[in-house]
Amino acid sequence: MTLYVVPITLSDAKEFVSKVHRHHRAPLGHIFSIACCDSDGLIRGVATCGRPVARRLCDGMTVEVNRVATDGVRNGCSFLLGACRRVAFQLGYRRIITYTLPEEGGGSLRGAGWTCDATTPGRSWSVPSRERTGPQVLGLKHRWVSQNTKAFSGDLRLALPGDPDDQLVIF
Repeated sequence: MTLYVVPITLSDAKEFVSKVHRHHRAPLGHIFSIACCDSDGLIRGVATCGRPVARRLCDGMTVEVNRVATDGVRNGCSFLLGACRRVAFQLGYRRIITYTLPEEGGGSLRGAGWTCDATTPGRSWSVPSRERTGPQVLGLKHRWVSQNTKAFSGDLRLALPGDPDDQLVIF
């Protein structure tokens, strides 16, 4: 079966995730979302990418695949993960990350050119100053990463009108 990458709105991606994802609800926001469809135009899977959930990874040049959900179509996850990687790199992101549970083998990620770089503890986001409740999956998670070796690696600055020395460093 041939799969095609197509754009999808966040609201449509959220609806698909809500119906088929095994253990997470739909994300609240995104930077971009994509879908894969078959030759009949039937959406078979979606992926949403947003800011990294871990604050220390929010550097403005890293994007996180927050959800991947398919209807079980063969190679759908690998297809979407590879497409997310290509889109993020075309947008100029230096790094793309995602997480899996230990019982998820990671074959789709390896097949799409990612490497496992860490195992992270799964902590609750609830703290005394801001208690949170919800269906969080706690426990160890594997962090997967892919680096964009062709991305611009210097500091980004906004050129301000007037003096050429007046520049604002943004990252």
